[in-house]
Amino acid sequence: MFLRKHFINLIPCRSYSGESRINSYIKTKLMSAEDVAQKLPEQITIGASGFTPAGYPKVIPGAFAQRIQNSKNPENFSINLYTGASTGDELDGVLARTGRMKLRIPYQSHPDLRKLINEGKLNFIDMHLSHVGRYIREGIFPSIDVAIVEACDVTSDGRIYLTNSSGMSGTYLSLAKDIYIELNQAYPLDMKSLHDIYLPELHPGRPINIDYVDDRIGTPYVRVNPERIKGIVLTDKFDSSKGFKQPDDASFKIANHILDFILHEVEHGRIPKSLLPFQSGVGNVANAVLACIAKDNRFKSIEMYTEVIQDSIFDLLDSDKLRFASTTALTFSPKGQTRFFNEINELKSKFVLRPMEISNNPEVIRRMNLITMNTALEADIYGNVNSTHVLGSSMMNGIGGSGDFTRNAYISIFMAPSIAKGGKISAFVPMVSHVDHNEHSVQIMVSEQGLADLRAKSPKQRAKIIIDKCVHPTYKDLLNDYIRDADRNSFAHHTPHDLRQALSWHVRLQETGSMHPNHSETKQPTSKDTEKAAKKMDQTAPPKQ
Repeated sequence: MFLRKHFINLIPCRSYSGESRINSYIKTKLMSAEDVAQKLPEQITIGASGFTPAGYPKVIPGAFAQRIQNSKNPENFSINLYTGASTGDELDGVLARTGRMKLRIPYQSHPDLRKLINEGKLNFIDMHLSHVGRYIREGIFPSIDVAIVEACDVTSDGRIYLTNSSGMSGTYLSLAKDIYIELNQAYPLDMKSLHDIYLPELHPGRPINIDYVDDRIGTPYVRVNPERIKGIVLTDKFDSSKGFKQPDDASFKIANHILDFILHEVEHGRIPKSLLPFQSGVGNVANAVLACIAKDNRFKSIEMYTEVIQDSIFDLLDSDKLRFASTTALTFSPKGQTRFFNEINELKSKFVLRPMEISNNPEVIRRMNLITMNTALEADIYGNVNSTHVLGSSMMNGIGGSGDFTRNAYISIFMAPSIAKGGKISAFVPMVSHVDHNEHSVQIMVSEQGLADLRAKSPKQRAKIIIDKCVHPTYKDLLNDYIRDADRNSFAHHTPHDLRQALSWHVRLQETGSMHPNHSETKQPTSKDTEKAAKKMDQTAPPKQ
């Protein structure tokens, strides 16, 4: 085992004020990642920091995976892993490849995890992010043995200052039996002022007093009994988010449809001229919306109340249109991380990072009157949305926070390119193969073809406007034919369906590789198709190692 005094010298010069943060308390707790790995129980439930994928532990999980690999009896190990959302390969990937992960919640985007899930070898529970904390606190899920959390500073009285994400870190730190900290010196100490930690379980039954996106009601740190901190490991690794991918032409067309709609609502007095706060999901289309706002002179200033901030926020900053952004994670590319850290003194007045239990809290979302924008994998003619499953059975990433925001939005918008795989797949189908968001929650549907306002529409009216406005010309006649046949063969006529044909498009895709009957036969969809769809849905997903 190394002597503690050696660890301070192991951190490269990229660290921000590294020596100043190594206080006497931290020195008493310094360990190597390998030392921590040896102390972890074989049967373990881990609550880890990290959210899509930002602020997650990067060295302890790898050391634990190596311990399992070196073990004479790896079958003795069992891992339940809880996080805020998806994380990088250094956590999700290395533990997935041990083959000993048994339970994963509540969201993931790693290809190795996805493979295990879709092979039926790993129990993955896809759930609304706002439900996670209560399920754990009330014993519905197994209790947390160990919290492993990334921080930029730790004090002798138990104040833990988080890094690029808040996520579920505060909750896991409050519930875990033992705590291990990865003290990441790649982050400037100015990160300490970005967080606003407030945990609802400490204030049961009380309203969450956030009325505006820049309100603060908590502390910039998580407070724990310092005796529960069993070890601190020094690191200097950035999040392994991949480079930012520029939105394509279809994404920009969708974005412009959305902006025109918002201005139409302003004109009719349903949105104030000062606008309402935006929530934006991950992915190309969401980034295109923000990029278009930055370039559009009709928009002067916006606010965001969301769960993930990506590189597209810099477009708003450069155009001086971002008034304030509330989030639970800063998911930047390497270039974006460097810029944010270099400019943090100027930028920190425009950002706050909140726990997931606040960023995704239905009470706060409803009070904020948000305009929410999320991506659909597919939607049906009545407005039901599938965000998670290819062909109804192959999990991509998870519902994440899209349900929390959609169900409580002032205006809920779902976006999708009308076709995929060169026209072999239509995003709009007779009946979705899996439902994540039902027609009662989905108000606006958009593709590059156009925008369908589904508010105050009956099921038949919704079907007509979706086909007219959103469906690719290749599939319009097919869906109109389906509607005609369904109205003739349906059990009733409020929401007509021909149950013999409702999922026939998916069956055809599975059998021939195309939803369209005139496409020549191709190979059947495989796990690689799920992978491609997942990457389009979540551009933050880590690459396969």
